[in-house]
Amino acid sequence: MRLGQWAALAAVMIAAPVRADPVADFYRGNTIRIINWASAGGEYDIHGKLVSRFLGRHIPGEPTVIHQTMTGGGGIVAANYLYNVAPKDGTSLGIMVSSLPLFQALGDQAVRFDAARFNWIGTIAPTQENLVAWHTTGFKTFDDLTEREFILGASGAGSSSVITPTVANALLGTKIKIVPGYPGGSQINLAMERGESMGRWNTWSSWKLTNPGWIADKSIVFLFQSALSKPAALADVPLLTELARNADDRKIFELLATAAELGRPLVGSPDIPPARAAALIAAYRALFEDAEFRREAEQLKIEFNPIIGLDLQKLVTSALATPKPLAERLKKLIE
Repeated sequence: MRLGQWAALAAVMIAAPVRADPVADFYRGNTIRIINWASAGGEYDIHGKLVSRFLGRHIPGEPTVIHQTMTGGGGIVAANYLYNVAPKDGTSLGIMVSSLPLFQALGDQAVRFDAARFNWIGTIAPTQENLVAWHTTGFKTFDDLTEREFILGASGAGSSSVITPTVANALLGTKIKIVPGYPGGSQINLAMERGESMGRWNTWSSWKLTNPGWIADKSIVFLFQSALSKPAALADVPLLTELARNADDRKIFELLATAAELGRPLVGSPDIPPARAAALIAAYRALFEDAEFRREAEQLKIEFNPIIGLDLQKLVTSALATPKPLAERLKKLIE
């Protein structure tokens, strides 16, 4: 090729427009805020901080990601904020309580959101919720709960730590006295140690993550579980669906257990531009191929079984499609 031809080709290449990446252009130099509904020290907090440390490196433009706490209302305060107040441009995400679809299905008056319109990005794994007793209380089995009063410290009135034990009282005859108002799990743990609460409603994954020593030395006794499946280590602890007295009651316990399937979900505000929402989901998926993320998660004893994007959204859609008569019955039981 002659010198003149090379010069002409170079001029064309210089003049050709560089293909822009609008997602990267938006996020470059920007900041994403992840709002966590739970107080410091618990599983939600640990998951939120872990994701916050690594998510930005997988988003085009590599924005800064910060983690903030917004407690209150069993998670409804943070959800209402993310839905109604936070920017809807892809810079506001949340580690939301997994009971959001249930709150909406039950017609909770504090709900100011449509859970279906959130952008459900992903969850590290489903979990199993359970009721434990502190070892000094003398409670050893589910049957003990039907024979004498069990004082349970709990968080907000709309949280699963209140809802599920309340339904167990109504359908299974347990005698759980629920004392709500604790700001978070760390405070309830302290109340157990002081003897103010006889136990706590929590998840199997959270116990392994935050208090593995209590499992090893049997400081906590597992009484029953709310889940769709059992972890191998709790194979002898009954599911509420197994304890149900009839088919209708079993369906109610199954509805309650769907919250556990959502795990500790990362959620985006509604109306995020589709390309940015897709980039956030892709970034979340990339976390599980990030060797450093996996290594740190393993050190924290976090197990992976991720549910991402549309698969997570389907769980929400299914919960919101609960037949009204069933939801109304559950609502009356809670009331």
